[in-house]
Order: sequence, then C-alpha cells, then structure tokens
Amino acid sequence: MRRFDLAPLHRATVGFDQIADMMDRILADTAQTPSYPPYNIEKTADDAWRISIAVAGFGEEDLSVEVRENALVVSARKSEDTDERTYLHRGIANRAFERRFTLADHVRVTGASHVNGMLHVDLLREVPEALKPRRIEILNGETVDAKAVEAS
Repeated sequence: MRRFDLAPLHRATVGFDQIADMMDRILADTAQTPSYPPYNIEKTADDAWRISIAVAGFGEEDLSVEVRENALVVSARKSEDTDERTYLHRGIANRAFERRFTLADHVRVTGASHVNGMLHVDLLREVPEALKPRRIEILNGETVDAKAVEAS
C-alpha cells in the first residue's frame, strides 16, 4: 500500500484540517474497506447523485438509511431465519452490513427507494444563497457606503 505524507498540506494551508483528516482516513482505510454489498455512485445532474446498493434478500423493514454527522450510513440487519433449511449451495449473502459515505457540505439526502433488490439513495447539493457568487457593482468615482453594500 502506498503511504502519502500530507504534512506539506498542513504546513501550507490554514483551515483545511478536515480535508487532510479525510484524506488520511480514506488512504488508511483502503485496504480494510469491505466489498459487501456492491454499490454504484452515479451523477444524475450537476448537483445531484444517486447511490445504488445491491441488497438482494433484504426487505424495507431490514434496511436503515440515516444521516449523522455529515455521513450517510446505510445498514441492514436480517431478521433471524426460523425455519430449518438445507442448502446445497448458498451463494446469496444475507449477512448484516453497515456502509458509510461521507457527505460534503450542503449535500442532503432527498429520498430513498427499494426496487428489485436495489436500494437507491438520492442526494442533492443545495448551496445557500449567502454562499453563492454575487456580482458587485463598480461605481465610477463615488465613495462606497459600507451599510449600503451590506444591505444589497
């Protein structure tokens, strides 16, 4: 496994601690990341995404989708099988899982659906008006009143 030294990032920037910590966490967890269940992340629009997770064998009552601390947490717990079955081959994994996805600022979950063994979670980035770019009018030779700028 490759190891990246992010110390220059810490020395040359201020206020980007979260990004550096996230990079450290992602790079350290790469070897330990489980592959179950398989999932896709697709971009559905400029500021919208869909996470699709293969959850064959799980019903809506077995699945949980939560947002906590800027993370999307999808988990499943299969209810206990009470009937005794004899399997000749058991290739469908019904084991419990928890999958975490770190969400960027202003990204929120807009909905989740369970269709044909796939769990779809839709995400949307909504940037507040205060953070969107705004055009500043340039005045010709006049002094600018600070209160007037704040009001606009």
